Amino acid sequence: MLGEDHSLLSEFSEFKETILALAKMNEAFLKDMKTYDGLDKEIRTLELKDSPISDEDMHQMKHDRAMLKDNLHQRILTAHQ
Repeated sequence: MLGEDHSLLSEFSEFKETILALAKMNEAFLKDMKTYDGLDKEIRTLELKDSPISDEDMHQMKHDRAMLKDNLHQRILTAHQ
């Protein structure tokens, strides 16, 4: 959906405590989380402005967000066990 919030805490709200603990204890996780959330915000902003970039650039940004999301999700699941 256009302009939908895909921030990490929004996407994985059931793991909120785990995400916050990882962000506090693991600098690499926090860095990747900030990168993911920043990329998500940038994509939402561009979508709401009618995507003033090329389709290829938008596709690449969404691909990068998906790859980060998968990586972060695996780390969350591992820490949650």
